[in-house]
Amino acid sequence: MRRLALHWKILIGMVLGIFFGYVMRELAWQSVVVDWIKPFGTIFINMLKMIAVPLVAVSLIVGLADLKDIAKLSKLGGRTILLYLFTTACAVSLGLLLANIIKPGLFINEASRQRLLEGFAGEASEKIKLAEATKEQGPLQPLMDLVPDNFFAAMTNNGSLLQVIFFVILLGIGLILVDESKSKPVVNFFKGLNAVILKVIDIIMVFSPFGVFALMAALIVEIPDFSTLAALGVYGTSVLFGLALLVFLFYPTLLFLFARIKPARFFRAISPAQLLAFSTSSSAATLPVTMERVTEHLGVDDEVSSFVLPLGATINMDGTALYQAIAALFIAQAMLPEALGLETQLMIILTTVLASIGTAAVPSAGIVMLVIVLGQAGIPEAGLALIFAIDRPLDMCRTVVNVTSDATVSAIVAKSVGLLHEPENKDVDLM
Repeated sequence: MRRLALHWKILIGMVLGIFFGYVMRELAWQSVVVDWIKPFGTIFINMLKMIAVPLVAVSLIVGLADLKDIAKLSKLGGRTILLYLFTTACAVSLGLLLANIIKPGLFINEASRQRLLEGFAGEASEKIKLAEATKEQGPLQPLMDLVPDNFFAAMTNNGSLLQVIFFVILLGIGLILVDESKSKPVVNFFKGLNAVILKVIDIIMVFSPFGVFALMAALIVEIPDFSTLAALGVYGTSVLFGLALLVFLFYPTLLFLFARIKPARFFRAISPAQLLAFSTSSSAATLPVTMERVTEHLGVDDEVSSFVLPLGATINMDGTALYQAIAALFIAQAMLPEALGLETQLMIILTTVLASIGTAAVPSAGIVMLVIVLGQAGIPEAGLALIFAIDRPLDMCRTVVNVTSDATVSAIVAKSVGLLHEPENKDVDLM
């Protein structure tokens, strides 16, 4: 009997988790799920995060060493950053377009508005304080934060992935510049270590259906009152529609035009990473799986995937950018007497692009950056409380978009430098 493909196993675990969580919620046994089921989901996420930084460091060193040319690295980096900025700008522009057409903020009534503002005022205040601390930093603080004062300390913190990438790029450049007789033993060591890490990822993914089951069951029992969610239906639908346009229209079009990859092949290759992104709400936690799927199942060379994907997991947040645009206009429409002008909305595009680059690849970090976007546009930050009730499900969906965008850009960049080839592994559909 042929083995069931990984994405089907994850999907089955997800559906069973939703059903189990709903049953336990109806029986008022939420504590059973929180105490005895959710920890296994947390363990699964921790295993992925545990391997993420070593994978990024080792695979990036190997990829850079194989380039053997600083000019090639410069070309690769330039094209990657330009593509990431382009897709993010398109995402936020689409978000503003949808929010202006649908006007979701006008659908929320006064009773729902007051209930949400009162119920989530505490959480909104907490995020506002975090954002204020961020705004008080100097203009060059992000540049200062890029350079670690202790590489090993950065290696122990998933939030310091950009610092790890900065150091590893310097190390990779050093390996390119020194004599090959001296660099070869170092490169061979890291290549062997990279193979071991990839095998560890395979072992972790054996437990992915069970981890996804636990995460989804916990989500269902912890979700806020469904009547509150209903009041946010139009806003949530607007965000989901925008995210769907990106995933099923925008990215497939880019892939077909610039990489000659058909949508069916693309989605078959990265679907396990997409499902895992949905379950974990973390681009960083999904990164090991994204790298494995893009390299072995999409045909992107190691030299490209080991550079483009880790960078994307830290600076490329298309789903977050679209969500921030719609959320900003939703709050403005719900709380301000007049519509925002064109100049303000253009500034939202610029601020959101910059904010999405600075958004950490962890769950709900986009909320903190949204406060900065709201402040820049003159929208009351307290309105953040309006979207908290539905943020977690939307966070899961926008993480799928972030991961899909990373995979898309990696394929296009690989094609542009002649490093896209037939994949080593081809998934077989069993259904």
